[in-house]
Amino acid sequence: MTTTKSLSKKNHEYHRYIGKKWLTLLILTVILFGVVLISLSMGSSGLPLSEILQVMFGGGEQASQTIVFNIRLPRIATAVAVGFALAMAGCIMQNVLRNPLAAASTLGITQGASFGAAFAIIYFQAGATLGHASVDAITFTNPSTIATFAFLGGITTTILILFLSRVIGVTPSVMILAGVAISAMFTGATTLLQYFSDDDGIASVVHWTFGNLGRAGWQEISLIFTLSAIAFIYFMFNRWNYNTMESGSNTAKSLGVNVDRLILISMVVATFISATAIAFVGTINFIGLIAPHIARRFVGTDYRFLIPCSALMGAIVMILADLASRTIVAPAILPIGALTSFLGAPLFLYLIIKKGKRK
Repeated sequence: MTTTKSLSKKNHEYHRYIGKKWLTLLILTVILFGVVLISLSMGSSGLPLSEILQVMFGGGEQASQTIVFNIRLPRIATAVAVGFALAMAGCIMQNVLRNPLAAASTLGITQGASFGAAFAIIYFQAGATLGHASVDAITFTNPSTIATFAFLGGITTTILILFLSRVIGVTPSVMILAGVAISAMFTGATTLLQYFSDDDGIASVVHWTFGNLGRAGWQEISLIFTLSAIAFIYFMFNRWNYNTMESGSNTAKSLGVNVDRLILISMVVATFISATAIAFVGTINFIGLIAPHIARRFVGTDYRFLIPCSALMGAIVMILADLASRTIVAPAILPIGALTSFLGAPLFLYLIIKKGKRK
């Protein structure tokens, strides 16, 4: 009788535990839709929320429809897609590399993509300036070439990381230091490219590295969403393996998890979606670091819920950062890459200090 009551109590506690996680997912989803509506209503034209809702349901004035569907909605959709991709990638990288500091920006993937983009802009004439009065005069004549080379730069970084972790066998702690070295190498290479370039090339490279959510069109947005959805399915399929990895690779191996294959494929997939997102919008730092850690505060390390919560949190943070970039000094738009760095750098320092104290 006592055993039955004990099992019933544990069963009840487990269902409460699961219920809280689902409630967190629901709340984050509602918050995401809320910040999307707020972001749609904010701008130089100042559309009221009631007008936004009419437009979303097929009504409203023609001018309002143009502003919402042609200007604001693509930018917000890009923020959601990029936030999903970078946050999921950061969440998985932190798990398989066994390091809370792992993310695309801390492992050098972002810097590798920036080098690839700079190479395309300077040596393939993919960037041009129509005038020298402001950065708004800078255009990109061949964005697909820039995206391709940025993606190749990000993938090259992943190959270096996998080589260090699988062949040389460096520890997760050393991996972050290796990421710093790789970042410095690609940053130096990008600087050298700019040094031997003309003024237009330098201006184009700098403008690309600012990060711009208005750069991607619906085709690019669809591609990022599609790849992120495929990655999400793969990550959720391996959710129990990631849970097991939280106890250490040796424990995971003892429970039948093919750790080497899991790490290899997970890193390739995570880098693939990160590099794709960065290739289309430019340098976006620290989203993959911030979002998973915020999500862990609400759902812990259960990857059944941490993966989707991280994705939702990444989208929310990206939209809020974009909203800040458009409103702080309106009508001017601040570089979103700079804002995400301001958000992420303090958290990065906090995690380093916290990790150092534990040792």
